[in-house]
Amino acid sequence: MAFDTKTMGPRDLSFVLSEVGSISRDTVTILSGAGVLKPGAVLGKVTASGKFKPVTAAAEDPATGADLALAVLAYGVDATAADAKAVVVARLAEVKSSMLVWGADFDNDAKKKAAIAELAAVNILAR
Repeated sequence: MAFDTKTMGPRDLSFVLSEVGSISRDTVTILSGAGVLKPGAVLGKVTASGKFKPVTAAAEDPATGADLALAVLAYGVDATAADAKAVVVARLAEVKSSMLVWGADFDNDAKKKAAIAELAAVNILAR
């Protein structure tokens, strides 16, 4: 008998160690074209639109503001073809650093540490 083994991806809110109820969360708009995002994705905010997308490790050209880590996605969302509403952890929370989801440009620990420091500035502490 053969078994089909599947790997479970990140579960909704599984990255949260502690939070302060509804004070910790916000509802935001994920920018169209961001793709399918998993819970735990670290997000930056596009200055011009106020919409969120996966944080970038370096400033984009032209600058969008999305290189500053400001929130962590609470539930998976598909923003491939259109903007999508999403719940994020935006403040006053502890998260499991090993469960944060990073983009491909976060290819070394120094970049991740810098983004984790940015999250700490908005009181999201990675443990």
